[in-house]
Amino acid sequence: MSDITGFAIQWNQPAIISGLFEERFAPGAFDDSLTQYPDVAALWSHDASRPLGRVSNGTLQLRSTRAGLWYSLTPNPDSPLGKEATAAVGSNLVNQVSVGFSADIEEWEDTGNLPKRTITRARLYEISIVLWGAYGEATSASLRNADNAARRIRAKAEAAHRLRGIR
Repeated sequence: MSDITGFAIQWNQPAIISGLFEERFAPGAFDDSLTQYPDVAALWSHDASRPLGRVSNGTLQLRSTRAGLWYSLTPNPDSPLGKEATAAVGSNLVNQVSVGFSADIEEWEDTGNLPKRTITRARLYEISIVLWGAYGEATSASLRNADNAARRIRAKAEAAHRLRGIR
């Protein structure tokens, strides 16, 4: 079974929204939402008719970290959409994420060429695997499976051994 994991948002990373303003999320912007409204969905390209997972059935996990909003999604490997999503992300064809949200508290600054919006508290409805997200490479979608995890652990152990002169 393969999971799709990454960051849906990295805190304080700017994005230009429709050429009209610069937007960023303050650290922990979704913390209250994740507690009060935890049943967030994962969708394919913001399409509610193409769900990939959700918190309530255990196929989506979300966690606010120091870096941003981390997620782990386990699409149904038996569904055509689950296979499509896993294949598209696994081949790096699709590798970005977008979020569906409403801002509860935001701050605006109008001192530069573009107004700047910092979202300090927001309600999160969904995350979406997308081809092009507003936050671009500040988001991520990559495949993680048991074989990859085992290879990473082994490589880390081997590197530690090499540092100590163990072969």
